[in-house]
Amino acid sequence: MRSFVEMTIKTMTKSILAGVGLAAALPVAAAAQQACGDYTVQAGDSLGSIAAAAYGSFDYQAIFNANRDVLGGNPNNLAPGMVLAMPCADDLNGASLAINVVPENSGSSAAGYNPPIKLLTGSGWAPFSEEKLTGGGFLPRLATTALRRGGNDRDFSLAYVEDLGAHLDVLLPSGAFDISLGWYMPDCNKMNVLSPTSKRQCNEFDASVPVYETVMGYYTKVGSAYEEAVEFRDFTGARFCRVESQLTFDLEEEGLQPPLVTLVRPKTAEDCFEELMRGGVDVVGIEVQSAAAVINELQIEDEVIDNPNLSKVLSMSFLAHKSNPFGRQYILMMNRGLNEMRETGEWFQIISSSLAEYNQQLVTN
Repeated sequence: MRSFVEMTIKTMTKSILAGVGLAAALPVAAAAQQACGDYTVQAGDSLGSIAAAAYGSFDYQAIFNANRDVLGGNPNNLAPGMVLAMPCADDLNGASLAINVVPENSGSSAAGYNPPIKLLTGSGWAPFSEEKLTGGGFLPRLATTALRRGGNDRDFSLAYVEDLGAHLDVLLPSGAFDISLGWYMPDCNKMNVLSPTSKRQCNEFDASVPVYETVMGYYTKVGSAYEEAVEFRDFTGARFCRVESQLTFDLEEEGLQPPLVTLVRPKTAEDCFEELMRGGVDVVGIEVQSAAAVINELQIEDEVIDNPNLSKVLSMSFLAHKSNPFGRQYILMMNRGLNEMRETGEWFQIISSSLAEYNQQLVTN
Protein backbone atom coordinates (compact mmCIF):
# COMPACT_ATOMS: atom_id res chain seq x y z
CA MET A 1 0.00 0.00 0.00
CA ARG A 2 1.30 3.45 -0.86
CA SER A 3 2.02 5.57 2.18
CA PHE A 4 0.23 8.89 2.59
CA VAL A 5 3.49 10.84 2.66
CA GLU A 6 4.72 9.09 -0.51
CA MET A 7 1.44 9.73 -2.28
CA THR A 8 1.16 13.33 -1.14
CA ILE A 9 4.75 14.24 -1.98
CA LYS A 10 4.20 12.77 -5.45
CA THR A 11 1.10 14.84 -6.08
CA MET A 12 2.52 17.96 -4.43
CA THR A 13 5.59 17.68 -6.65
CA LYS A 14 3.31 17.35 -9.66
CA SER A 15 1.50 20.55 -8.68
CA ILE A 16 4.45 22.66 -7.58
CA LEU A 17 6.42 21.90 -10.70
CA ALA A 18 3.43 22.78 -12.84
CA GLY A 19 3.43 26.09 -11.00
CA VAL A 20 7.14 26.56 -11.46
CA GLY A 21 6.44 26.71 -15.19
CA LEU A 22 4.72 30.01 -14.62
CA ALA A 23 7.63 31.42 -12.66
CA ALA A 24 10.08 30.54 -15.39
CA ALA A 25 7.86 32.00 -18.09
CA LEU A 26 7.91 35.62 -17.00
CA PRO A 27 11.52 36.60 -16.31
CA VAL A 28 12.93 34.98 -19.46
CA ALA A 29 11.32 33.73 -22.63
CA ALA A 30 12.24 30.24 -23.75
CA ALA A 31 14.64 30.45 -26.62
CA ALA A 32 13.24 31.00 -30.10
CA GLN A 33 10.58 28.33 -30.17
CA GLN A 34 7.92 28.58 -32.84
CA ALA A 35 4.63 26.91 -33.56
CA CYS A 36 4.40 24.28 -36.32
CA GLY A 37 7.73 22.53 -35.79
CA ASP A 38 9.97 20.82 -33.27
CA TYR A 39 11.52 22.54 -30.28
CA THR A 40 14.51 21.29 -28.30
CA VAL A 41 14.09 21.97 -24.60
CA GLN A 42 16.73 24.23 -23.05
CA ALA A 43 17.87 24.42 -19.44
CA GLY A 44 15.40 26.55 -17.48
CA ASP A 45 12.52 25.98 -19.88
CA SER A 46 9.05 25.03 -18.72
CA LEU A 47 5.91 24.19 -20.64
CA GLY A 48 4.53 27.54 -19.49
CA SER A 49 7.48 29.52 -20.86
CA ILE A 50 7.49 27.55 -24.11
CA ALA A 51 3.77 28.14 -24.63
CA ALA A 52 4.09 31.84 -23.81
CA ALA A 53 6.89 32.34 -26.35
CA ALA A 54 5.27 30.28 -29.11
CA TYR A 55 1.62 31.24 -28.72
CA GLY A 56 1.52 34.25 -26.41
CA SER A 57 -0.36 32.28 -23.76
CA PHE A 58 0.57 30.53 -20.53
CA ASP A 59 -1.87 27.73 -21.37
CA TYR A 60 0.36 24.81 -22.37
CA GLN A 61 -2.38 22.17 -22.53
CA ALA A 62 -2.03 21.87 -26.34
CA ILE A 63 1.74 21.27 -26.08
CA PHE A 64 1.19 18.77 -23.29
CA ASN A 65 -1.45 16.91 -25.31
CA ALA A 66 0.78 16.72 -28.38
CA ASN A 67 3.72 15.38 -26.37
CA ARG A 68 1.99 13.20 -23.78
CA ASP A 69 4.07 10.13 -24.66
CA VAL A 70 7.36 12.05 -24.65
CA LEU A 71 6.50 13.58 -21.27
CA GLY A 72 5.32 10.29 -19.82
CA GLY A 73 1.94 11.79 -19.05
CA ASN A 74 3.50 14.28 -16.63
CA PRO A 75 3.67 17.97 -17.66
CA ASN A 76 6.68 18.43 -15.39
CA ASN A 77 8.97 15.83 -16.98
CA LEU A 78 10.88 18.35 -19.10
CA ALA A 79 14.59 17.76 -19.54
CA PRO A 80 17.19 19.70 -21.56
CA GLY A 81 17.58 18.12 -24.98
CA MET A 82 14.05 16.71 -25.11
CA VAL A 83 12.40 17.39 -28.47
CA LEU A 84 8.79 18.59 -28.37
CA ALA A 85 6.37 18.72 -31.27
CA MET A 86 4.87 22.21 -31.37
CA PRO A 87 1.26 22.26 -32.64
CA CYS A 88 0.43 24.80 -35.33
CA ALA A 89 -1.40 27.85 -34.03
CA ASP A 90 -4.25 27.13 -36.45
CA ASP A 91 -4.74 23.73 -34.78
CA LEU A 92 -5.27 25.12 -31.30
CA ASN A 93 -8.97 25.84 -31.90
CA GLY A 94 -8.87 28.87 -29.61
CA ALA A 95 -7.16 26.91 -26.86
CA SER A 96 -5.15 29.86 -25.56
CA LEU A 97 -6.17 31.05 -22.15
CA ALA A 98 -8.26 34.21 -22.36
CA ILE A 99 -8.81 35.73 -18.95
CA ASN A 100 -9.62 39.25 -17.95
CA VAL A 101 -6.08 40.36 -17.13
CA VAL A 102 -6.02 44.05 -16.37
CA PRO A 103 -3.81 46.14 -18.69
CA GLU A 104 -1.22 48.58 -17.43
CA ASN A 105 -3.35 51.64 -18.19
CA SER A 106 -6.06 50.93 -15.62
CA GLY A 107 -7.40 53.84 -13.63
CA SER A 108 -6.08 55.03 -10.29
CA SER A 109 -7.78 55.97 -7.07
CA ALA A 110 -8.42 59.53 -6.03
CA ALA A 111 -5.65 61.31 -4.19
CA GLY A 112 -5.77 61.09 -0.44
CA TYR A 113 -6.66 58.27 1.90
CA ASN A 114 -6.22 54.76 0.50
CA PRO A 115 -8.20 52.25 2.55
CA PRO A 116 -6.80 48.78 3.22
CA ILE A 117 -7.49 46.30 0.45
CA LYS A 118 -9.87 43.67 1.77
CA LEU A 119 -8.59 40.22 0.83
CA LEU A 120 -10.74 37.11 1.11
CA THR A 121 -9.78 33.44 1.09
CA GLY A 122 -10.99 30.06 2.29
CA SER A 123 -9.47 27.77 4.89
CA GLY A 124 -8.90 24.06 5.29
CA TRP A 125 -7.27 23.98 1.86
CA ALA A 126 -3.64 23.31 2.75
CA PRO A 127 -1.13 24.22 1.53
CA PHE A 128 -2.98 26.75 -0.65
CA SER A 129 -4.94 28.48 2.10
CA GLU A 130 -4.90 27.24 5.69
CA GLU A 131 -4.89 29.34 8.85
CA LYS A 132 -2.62 26.84 10.64
CA LEU A 133 0.21 27.38 8.16
CA THR A 134 2.65 30.27 8.28
CA GLY A 135 1.03 33.31 6.72
CA GLY A 136 -2.16 31.35 6.11
CA GLY A 137 -0.77 29.21 3.28
CA PHE A 138 0.97 30.25 0.10
CA LEU A 139 -1.96 32.00 -1.61
CA PRO A 140 -2.39 34.57 1.20
CA ARG A 141 1.40 34.90 1.43
CA LEU A 142 1.67 35.60 -2.29
CA ALA A 143 -1.14 38.15 -2.21
CA THR A 144 0.00 40.05 0.86
CA THR A 145 3.63 40.11 -0.27
CA ALA A 146 2.63 41.35 -3.74
CA LEU A 147 1.05 44.40 -2.10
CA ARG A 148 4.55 45.32 -0.83
CA ARG A 149 6.41 44.69 -4.09
CA GLY A 150 6.51 46.21 -7.57
CA GLY A 151 6.31 49.73 -6.18
CA ASN A 152 3.29 48.89 -4.02
CA ASP A 153 3.01 49.86 -0.37
CA ARG A 154 -0.59 49.17 0.46
CA ASP A 155 -2.25 48.12 3.70
CA PHE A 156 -4.63 45.18 3.63
CA SER A 157 -6.90 43.01 5.72
CA LEU A 158 -7.33 39.26 5.29
CA ALA A 159 -10.44 37.25 6.14
CA TYR A 160 -11.24 33.54 5.90
CA VAL A 161 -14.69 32.45 4.71
CA GLU A 162 -15.06 28.74 4.05
CA ASP A 163 -18.18 29.08 1.90
CA LEU A 164 -16.35 29.58 -1.39
CA GLY A 165 -19.56 30.00 -3.35
CA ALA A 166 -20.38 33.06 -1.25
CA HIS A 167 -17.11 34.69 -2.36
CA LEU A 168 -18.28 35.13 -5.95
CA ASP A 169 -22.04 35.20 -5.37
CA VAL A 170 -22.23 37.74 -2.54
CA LEU A 171 -19.05 38.96 -0.90
CA LEU A 172 -17.24 40.41 -3.94
CA PRO A 173 -20.33 41.74 -5.79
CA SER A 174 -21.58 43.48 -2.64
CA GLY A 175 -18.26 45.23 -2.05
CA ALA A 176 -17.77 43.55 1.32
CA PHE A 177 -14.38 42.38 0.03
CA ASP A 178 -12.13 43.49 -2.81
CA ILE A 179 -10.18 40.42 -3.93
CA SER A 180 -10.75 36.68 -3.51
CA LEU A 181 -7.70 34.43 -3.67
CA GLY A 182 -7.13 31.33 -5.72
CA TRP A 183 -9.71 30.72 -8.46
CA TYR A 184 -9.33 28.53 -11.51
CA MET A 185 -10.23 30.41 -14.69
CA PRO A 186 -12.13 28.97 -17.66
CA ASP A 187 -10.92 29.36 -21.23
CA CYS A 188 -12.98 32.43 -22.01
CA ASN A 189 -12.38 31.92 -25.74
CA LYS A 190 -14.82 29.01 -25.53
CA MET A 191 -17.89 30.90 -24.38
CA ASN A 192 -20.11 28.88 -26.72
CA VAL A 193 -19.50 25.70 -24.70
CA LEU A 194 -19.34 27.14 -21.19
CA SER A 195 -22.18 26.92 -18.70
CA PRO A 196 -23.87 30.14 -17.49
CA THR A 197 -21.90 29.90 -14.23
CA SER A 198 -18.56 29.65 -16.02
CA LYS A 199 -19.52 32.44 -18.43
CA ARG A 200 -20.30 34.62 -15.43
CA GLN A 201 -16.77 34.17 -14.13
CA CYS A 202 -15.45 35.39 -17.49
CA ASN A 203 -17.88 38.30 -17.79
CA GLU A 204 -18.20 39.66 -14.25
CA PHE A 205 -14.70 39.36 -12.79
CA ASP A 206 -11.25 40.76 -13.48
CA ALA A 207 -8.42 38.30 -12.96
CA SER A 208 -4.80 38.78 -11.98
CA VAL A 209 -1.99 37.20 -13.93
CA PRO A 210 -1.88 33.46 -13.11
CA VAL A 211 -0.35 32.91 -9.69
CA TYR A 212 -0.07 29.12 -9.67
CA GLU A 213 -0.74 26.12 -11.87
CA THR A 214 -1.97 22.75 -10.74
CA VAL A 215 -3.28 19.53 -12.23
CA MET A 216 -6.88 18.31 -12.26
CA GLY A 217 -7.07 14.52 -12.01
CA TYR A 218 -9.91 12.14 -12.79
CA TYR A 219 -10.29 9.24 -10.36
CA THR A 220 -12.15 5.96 -10.76
CA LYS A 221 -12.33 2.70 -8.86
CA VAL A 222 -9.76 0.14 -9.89
CA GLY A 223 -11.37 -2.08 -12.50
CA SER A 224 -13.98 0.47 -13.51
CA ALA A 225 -15.09 0.62 -17.13
CA TYR A 226 -13.88 4.24 -17.10
CA GLU A 227 -10.41 3.43 -15.76
CA GLU A 228 -8.88 3.14 -19.24
CA ALA A 229 -10.49 6.25 -20.74
CA VAL A 230 -8.09 7.84 -23.21
CA GLU A 231 -10.27 10.74 -24.35
CA PHE A 232 -12.68 12.87 -22.39
CA ARG A 233 -15.54 11.68 -24.56
CA ASP A 234 -14.91 8.20 -23.12
CA PHE A 235 -16.53 9.54 -19.94
CA THR A 236 -19.85 9.92 -21.79
CA GLY A 237 -22.60 8.33 -19.70
CA ALA A 238 -20.60 8.54 -16.47
CA ARG A 239 -21.89 9.77 -13.15
CA PHE A 240 -19.36 12.50 -12.45
CA CYS A 241 -18.70 13.91 -8.98
CA ARG A 242 -17.48 17.47 -8.45
CA VAL A 243 -17.62 19.44 -5.19
CA GLU A 244 -20.48 21.95 -5.37
CA SER A 245 -18.30 25.02 -4.78
CA GLN A 246 -16.07 24.21 -7.77
CA LEU A 247 -16.82 25.01 -11.40
CA THR A 248 -17.02 22.36 -14.11
CA PHE A 249 -15.51 24.28 -17.02
CA ASP A 250 -12.84 21.60 -17.55
CA LEU A 251 -15.67 19.25 -18.53
CA GLU A 252 -17.64 21.90 -20.40
CA GLU A 253 -14.63 22.68 -22.59
CA GLU A 254 -14.60 19.00 -23.60
CA GLY A 255 -18.32 18.90 -24.35
CA LEU A 256 -19.17 16.94 -21.20
CA GLN A 257 -22.32 18.54 -19.85
CA PRO A 258 -25.65 16.99 -18.89
CA PRO A 259 -27.22 14.92 -20.35
CA LEU A 260 -23.96 13.42 -21.67
CA VAL A 261 -22.80 13.05 -18.07
CA THR A 262 -24.71 13.09 -14.80
CA LEU A 263 -23.25 15.61 -12.35
CA VAL A 264 -23.30 14.84 -8.63
CA ARG A 265 -22.43 17.89 -6.50
CA PRO A 266 -21.84 17.11 -2.80
CA LYS A 267 -20.36 19.59 -0.35
CA THR A 268 -16.94 17.99 0.19
CA ALA A 269 -14.28 15.98 -1.61
CA GLU A 270 -14.69 13.31 1.06
CA ASP A 271 -18.33 12.96 0.02
CA CYS A 272 -17.26 12.44 -3.61
CA PHE A 273 -14.85 9.64 -2.81
CA GLU A 274 -17.27 7.98 -0.42
CA GLU A 275 -19.87 8.00 -3.20
CA LEU A 276 -17.27 6.51 -5.54
CA MET A 277 -16.62 3.65 -3.12
CA ARG A 278 -20.36 3.07 -2.63
CA GLY A 279 -20.90 2.90 -6.38
CA GLY A 280 -22.97 6.07 -6.47
CA VAL A 281 -20.63 7.79 -8.95
CA ASP A 282 -18.19 6.60 -11.59
CA VAL A 283 -15.61 9.40 -11.75
CA VAL A 284 -14.33 12.00 -9.28
CA GLY A 285 -12.75 15.11 -10.82
CA ILE A 286 -10.50 16.88 -8.31
CA GLU A 287 -7.18 18.67 -8.00
CA VAL A 288 -4.54 15.98 -7.43
CA GLN A 289 -3.05 17.42 -4.26
CA SER A 290 -6.41 17.61 -2.52
CA ALA A 291 -7.21 14.09 -3.72
CA ALA A 292 -4.13 12.63 -2.04
CA ALA A 293 -5.17 13.80 1.42
CA VAL A 294 -8.74 12.52 1.05
CA ILE A 295 -7.68 9.15 -0.35
CA ASN A 296 -5.33 8.67 2.59
CA GLU A 297 -7.94 9.73 5.12
CA LEU A 298 -10.39 7.17 3.74
CA GLN A 299 -7.61 4.55 3.40
CA ILE A 300 -8.56 3.68 -0.17
CA GLU A 301 -5.12 4.06 -1.80
CA ASP A 302 -5.30 0.61 -3.42
CA GLU A 303 -8.92 0.92 -4.49
CA VAL A 304 -8.90 4.08 -6.62
CA ILE A 305 -6.74 5.20 -9.52
CA ASP A 306 -5.94 8.54 -11.12
CA ASN A 307 -6.53 8.16 -14.85
CA PRO A 308 -3.05 8.13 -16.42
CA ASN A 309 -4.25 9.34 -19.81
CA LEU A 310 -6.32 12.39 -18.94
CA SER A 311 -5.55 15.47 -16.90
CA LYS A 312 -6.04 19.22 -17.10
CA VAL A 313 -3.46 21.86 -16.23
CA LEU A 314 -5.36 24.71 -14.59
CA SER A 315 -4.19 28.21 -13.68
CA MET A 316 -5.20 30.03 -10.51
CA SER A 317 -5.77 33.78 -10.35
CA PHE A 318 -6.93 36.37 -7.85
CA LEU A 319 -10.35 37.86 -8.71
CA ALA A 320 -12.03 41.24 -8.27
CA HIS A 321 -15.63 41.98 -9.23
CA LYS A 322 -16.02 44.43 -12.11
CA SER A 323 -18.53 46.49 -10.13
CA ASN A 324 -15.80 47.40 -7.63
CA PRO A 325 -14.66 50.92 -8.63
CA PHE A 326 -11.10 50.15 -7.52
CA GLY A 327 -11.04 46.46 -8.42
CA ARG A 328 -9.05 46.86 -11.62
CA GLN A 329 -6.53 49.08 -9.87
CA TYR A 330 -6.08 46.49 -7.13
CA ILE A 331 -5.59 43.70 -9.66
CA LEU A 332 -3.00 45.84 -11.46
CA MET A 333 -1.15 46.29 -8.16
CA MET A 334 -1.21 42.53 -7.63
CA ASN A 335 0.17 41.96 -11.13
CA ARG A 336 3.07 44.38 -10.58
CA GLY A 337 3.98 42.78 -7.28
CA LEU A 338 3.68 39.21 -8.54
CA ASN A 339 5.79 39.94 -11.62
CA GLU A 340 8.58 41.37 -9.48
CA MET A 341 8.37 38.39 -7.11
CA ARG A 342 8.82 35.96 -10.00
CA GLU A 343 11.83 37.87 -11.28
CA THR A 344 13.53 37.89 -7.88
CA GLY A 345 12.69 34.30 -6.96
CA GLU A 346 10.51 35.33 -4.03
CA TRP A 347 7.44 33.73 -5.66
CA PHE A 348 9.14 30.34 -5.71
CA GLN A 349 10.56 30.75 -2.20
CA ILE A 350 7.12 31.41 -0.74
CA ILE A 351 5.53 28.41 -2.42
CA SER A 352 8.40 26.03 -1.70
CA SER A 353 8.60 27.01 1.98
CA SER A 354 4.84 26.59 2.41
CA LEU A 355 5.01 23.16 0.80
CA ALA A 356 7.98 22.18 2.97
CA GLU A 357 6.06 23.20 6.09
CA TYR A 358 3.03 21.24 4.95
CA ASN A 359 5.20 18.22 4.10
CA GLN A 360 6.69 18.30 7.59
CA GLN A 361 3.23 18.34 9.13
CA LEU A 362 2.28 15.28 7.09
CA VAL A 363 5.38 13.42 8.24
CA THR A 364 4.93 14.25 11.93
CA ASN A 365 1.19 13.59 11.93
